[in-house]
Amino acid sequence: MTDLSLERAADGRFADSGLGGSTAGDYIELLKPRVMSLVVFTGLAGIVVAPGHMHPVLAAVAVLCIAVGAGASGAINMWYDRDIDAIMSRTAKRPIPSGRVEPDNALAFGVILAAASVVVMGLAVNWVAAALLALTVGFYVFVYTMWLKRRTPQNIVIGGAAGAFPPMIGWAAVTGGVELPSILLFLLIFLWTPPHFWALALFRNGDYTRAGVPMMPVVAGPEATKRQMLLYTLVLLPVAAAPYAVGIGGLAYLIGSSLLGLLFVLCAVRVLRATDDKPAKQMFGFSILYLFLLFALLVGEHLVTGGGA
Repeated sequence: MTDLSLERAADGRFADSGLGGSTAGDYIELLKPRVMSLVVFTGLAGIVVAPGHMHPVLAAVAVLCIAVGAGASGAINMWYDRDIDAIMSRTAKRPIPSGRVEPDNALAFGVILAAASVVVMGLAVNWVAAALLALTVGFYVFVYTMWLKRRTPQNIVIGGAAGAFPPMIGWAAVTGGVELPSILLFLLIFLWTPPHFWALALFRNGDYTRAGVPMMPVVAGPEATKRQMLLYTLVLLPVAAAPYAVGIGGLAYLIGSSLLGLLFVLCAVRVLRATDDKPAKQMFGFSILYLFLLFALLVGEHLVTGGGA
């Protein structure tokens, strides 16, 4: 099935549904709130661990702008991917393919929110943070969604950069610049993203195959994907410990990140040896907890001690 026929099928599903009214909940769902929550937390962590002081009101505005920008990216992603979302069981009930929101309304909603988040960030906080936020939205929409996702199995490797920018944005909101510690936080999320999403792709392989999305398990096969997942978790170990080396993480963070990293590696080993999808599902769930706990350790240390070391 071609991209054009998929798009017509998705738009036809809306027309056949007979649903004309959308609820506020439908538009909230367009923002991908579950994905947004982790993005927002890592952005908040960037604000907390950055050197200097930021007024709580401005910090709240910065976090809100990160949240709105992330949500806007999700809405535009759903608008563009409505054709393949309609034939994937995991996404078929999303607001556009299920007919609850018209595609044009979803696009307008996303574009307006994206523009507003960048402008407010620039006017209220600073234009470095606003530029990074604009880069994040643009990278997710144009580089990942429109260019990479349907063309290469490296889609999530390169495109994962979009999800790695929020702590840099938070850092820049406080400092007005980009420095080594914020780059390390970026790299942490960047290297975490492939094993996280490939774990999902392993047990959702059928969905991606039907939709023609060249995720790594579809193109290279499960075994090659599992080996790469293990490699990424091993490389992630020293990168996750690096915040301690640059002074934004303390001893508690170093110990915690090392233990969590070893557990992540263990998950990858179990996936490599597995003959069913259960370990991949468990690794996907743990990967979310892993990233949340790493940044929670950083935030907790700074709130308790006023600094990492």
